[in-house]
Amino acid sequence: MPPKNESVLNPKTTKYEFLGPIGAFQMITVLPILVCVLHLSCQFDGNPSRELIIYLSNINNVKNLFTLSNILSLFDLTAFFAYIIYLAYLIVLYYLIPGHWVEGTQLRDGTKLKYKVNGFYSMTLTIILIIIILNTKGYEPFLFIDEHFIGLITSSIIVAFFLSLYVYLDSFQEGKLLAIGGNSGNAIYDFMIGRELNPRIGSFDIKYFVELRPGLIGWTIINIAMAIKQYHELGYVTIGMFLIVIFQGWYCFDAVYNEPAVLTTMDITTDGFGWMLSFGNLTWVAFLYALQARYLALHPVHLSQFQIVSIICLQAVGYSIFRGANNEKNFFRNNPEDPKIKRMSILSISIHLVEYIESITDNHSVIVMTKQI
Repeated sequence: MPPKNESVLNPKTTKYEFLGPIGAFQMITVLPILVCVLHLSCQFDGNPSRELIIYLSNINNVKNLFTLSNILSLFDLTAFFAYIIYLAYLIVLYYLIPGHWVEGTQLRDGTKLKYKVNGFYSMTLTIILIIIILNTKGYEPFLFIDEHFIGLITSSIIVAFFLSLYVYLDSFQEGKLLAIGGNSGNAIYDFMIGRELNPRIGSFDIKYFVELRPGLIGWTIINIAMAIKQYHELGYVTIGMFLIVIFQGWYCFDAVYNEPAVLTTMDITTDGFGWMLSFGNLTWVAFLYALQARYLALHPVHLSQFQIVSIICLQAVGYSIFRGANNEKNFFRNNPEDPKIKRMSILSISIHLVEYIESITDNHSVIVMTKQI
């Protein structure tokens, strides 16, 4: 039987990561600024923008950047509503599009949660809708993303913060299964790292939903919008931009196509859902990963035939390694005793493993922290 005692089921976190509460506070405050700065510095006159460099060379201007009026100027109400509509659209697709249900790995309390798998269909439908809009309305509607880009980033940061706050406060309700690494008792650290393991609203798993859909689908949409921005400026799309859209879109499609595999990853099985995963998926993935496409939209790069062939070959080799390794890891996690992999050599590394064993002497389950060397 699984452990019933609260102190056994949800033990206190005894070891900090990311430099503990100080590091957590720095991440919460610095990383959102970093994302905004990286995009604000990417302008037509350079990356970083020469005008921005000259402006920041004056210490008084640097101080003025953090005035309340300047901070509030980053908020764009139109962009905020657009971002909320985007998230609502994805949630509606999650519920309306048919999908099959799969079980996750066994949790510490002995249960297995079920997850609806239909992310690939959500991504496919989104691309179809983009094609329909392009054919019926033209490309102008997609210029909205570039025109309101900082506002969209700010909106994602706001949503990530309040979502993190909600799941943190909700984790104190009775009966919650907490993450081993997110129950330190320090509010800042637990808020950042994630306190509850699988926060849910009914059958809707917040962490599972946020893990792939808003970030990867958003990243793909932004890349397409940046290609459209380049077309708007140049009258054509460069090969470099085309490769970015295709290869990064391929990666995103691959992820949602293999959506069940995410259920065996550390993000789902081990990490709590807090600010780190919320901000990481809503803001970092969608907007920072799209920086390459945004740069090319403003600074087109013309590739030689040799460069094009080299990039395609590198992508093919890299993807084959990436997909092969991930398939193997997922297969091992689901079937560690399968004859196909049982004889494979294993590289032993120093990691913390959480195991459940049934005590022979007192007939109750306990948590044993072991280290594999």
